[in-house]
Amino acid sequence: MTNKSIQQSTVTDEELIKRYQDGDLYAYDLIVRRYKDQLLNFAYRFLGNLEESEDVVQETFLRLYKNRHAYKQIAKFSTWIYTIAGNLAKTELRKRKRRKLVSISELGFEEKEFELEDNKADTEQQADSQLKEKIIQNAIEDLPFRFKQVIILRDIQELSYEDISSILRIPLGTVKSRVNRARQRLQVLLKDLMSQENRS
Repeated sequence: MTNKSIQQSTVTDEELIKRYQDGDLYAYDLIVRRYKDQLLNFAYRFLGNLEESEDVVQETFLRLYKNRHAYKQIAKFSTWIYTIAGNLAKTELRKRKRRKLVSISELGFEEKEFELEDNKADTEQQADSQLKEKIIQNAIEDLPFRFKQVIILRDIQELSYEDISSILRIPLGTVKSRVNRARQRLQVLLKDLMSQENRS
């Protein structure tokens, strides 16, 4: 299989990581392209800070690059890489109280997508959308960590209950229970935050 045919076909994650383990650096590049935006969104929902989230994503891919043989076919690749990113995000949350990290982005993420552009007819709509996004992010950040984990994985990243069970290493029933409780908590928080915003 040529590099061109890899790009044009729907190659599975597991096939790509196998090719990378066999020395194909192009396969690694495709994995990065496939996952960088997903993982950035995932980390950002945990941390609420773009630079720190970029650091987590970079470190995730750095670990993949250095430890390609650590992945074993017994697990889904997506579960494996989300586990790495999730652990790094948790570590970052613990570090946050002690020091502020300086990040150097090499993956091409830009903050412009989070900023308003002035010369657009739909500026008001953009502002409203950003306000809602900010309120949702604030509500997620206010959740206890065990609830924050499952709501991000299930409702934002749209992973299956089974994958979440594997990533967090908790029983399937516990995952479903936490998701339900997290959604209930989130609804209450969103109502409170929306009412605060409307009063301001």
